[in-house]
Amino acid sequence: MHKLTMKLTMALCVWSLLAVLTASATPLTAQADSANPAAAPLDVAVRVSPPFVTKDEQGQFRGLTIELWEHIATVNGYDYNYREVGLDALISGVALADYDVGLGAVSVTADRESMIDFTLPFYNAGLGIAVPAAEGAGWWPTIKRFLSFEFMTVMLALIGILLIAGWLVWLAERRHNPDEFKNASVRGIGAGFWWAAVTMTTVGYGDKSPRSSLGRLIALVWMFTSVIIISSFTASITSALTINKLSTRVQSKDDLVSVRVASVPNSYSAYWLDRENIGYQEYENLREALLAVQQGRADAVVYDAPLLKYQLRKGFKGLIVLPETFAPQDYAIVLPQRAEHREEVNGALLRYVRSAEWREAVSRYLGDSL
Repeated sequence: MHKLTMKLTMALCVWSLLAVLTASATPLTAQADSANPAAAPLDVAVRVSPPFVTKDEQGQFRGLTIELWEHIATVNGYDYNYREVGLDALISGVALADYDVGLGAVSVTADRESMIDFTLPFYNAGLGIAVPAAEGAGWWPTIKRFLSFEFMTVMLALIGILLIAGWLVWLAERRHNPDEFKNASVRGIGAGFWWAAVTMTTVGYGDKSPRSSLGRLIALVWMFTSVIIISSFTASITSALTINKLSTRVQSKDDLVSVRVASVPNSYSAYWLDRENIGYQEYENLREALLAVQQGRADAVVYDAPLLKYQLRKGFKGLIVLPETFAPQDYAIVLPQRAEHREEVNGALLRYVRSAEWREAVSRYLGDSL
């Protein structure tokens, strides 16, 4: 009887232990599943940076980086939600693990690498400079240069000098040579103006010439003076006609130190300008900076070359991007430090950027902005 009681007691203990283990198994499994990053949707921070990331009227994100990420997500079976943020919020949010991924035209820098991780680069770019475009060829720009303030100033000064020379020779000749230089002041000064102009241009019609000693002395001085004046005024007129044809004082990055530069703070371009000790005007975004140059409030915009060219294609008339590209930079997807899915993201990225599909996407989004 005592042995039976002990067996029943042992059986009851075993049954109770199994019941406890069975009851606790379900919440532990559920907790493990919820902790699995592959099972939960990824929070993807998105910064609008056309053409790499754009947002249409329906609020849908598109662009080269978006297509790359969606291909990676499809290959690896990721579920995700987009969160639109600014650049600072993207970097800090991923660094603090508020977001799992960051998308945009984000440059790889040493400072950022100290806070976050990057995937392998998917696009190599560089900085560019946008400046006012040169005036186009044709008859209207030429006419406008002839009507410019600089040209009119030069011509008025020349007429004034001719009038002074004509008046002096008329004073000397009005009594000694009344046939050619009339006594009447208006007609006489007009005849003197004609003689001064003919003498300056070395046409030499010979219809009017001074006869008095004083008149000939004035004529001699005027002949030698005309050589100097005509050379100076030819250079001034040429300068007046060509000054409006010049597009900008900026021909390369070396000219930036002497002009008004516009850029976007906390960008790679701002980092480069600070490193080179070049002061710049800060604007909230690239469009505002380009508008400042278009309206004459700045002389040049320094920013990522492909983004500059894309914006100019979309409607900033009268601006061009200089051929020079400098300060090479790589674009990559942003990840938290020691992210578990970094290797699989890199694997899918490498396979995609080597495909014809990727080359077609680059051509479609960037086109002739490359």
